[in-house]
Amino acid sequence: MSEIVDVEKAKTVLNNGMEEAKAIIDNPEKVEQVLKEVGDKLATVPVLGNLFTELPDMISLVQSYITKEYTEVSPKVILAAVGSFIYLINRKDLIPDRIPIIGMLDDIAVVGLALEMVKPELKAYREMKAAKAAAAAEKPVAAETPAAPAVTAPAEKTEA
Repeated sequence: MSEIVDVEKAKTVLNNGMEEAKAIIDNPEKVEQVLKEVGDKLATVPVLGNLFTELPDMISLVQSYITKEYTEVSPKVILAAVGSFIYLINRKDLIPDRIPIIGMLDDIAVVGLALEMVKPELKAYREMKAAKAAAAAEKPVAAETPAAPAVTAPAEKTEA
């Protein structure tokens, strides 16, 4: 891939995206807009290996970070993820997306670089989510439905 996409240029693009991410990271509405646009873009991307299968978890990690649900992550990792998302939805690609297959290579390179930065944190995030889900599954139901009263047969009428 390095013959087709200049990896150094991809690193520069990712660093620029991280700078843009710094400008919006404290504004949850702007970050949510970027995440929405990434989701929209993913709906149009053909399947290209396993790289893009990581994006939903990366998006979830960023959402959990900005909502303060999960903050045990380096801000640099969040900036790398958001920076790559900004590039992914950016209309100024190193290689235009309209060129079949090849047009996605620059997106793959930038997101791939970000993913390498995010992978260890993504693993910890997945483990936290799994532990949280397991804990929720083990909790007993808080309020059990009271048992219905026993039904007894009506008393027989006796004639006097």
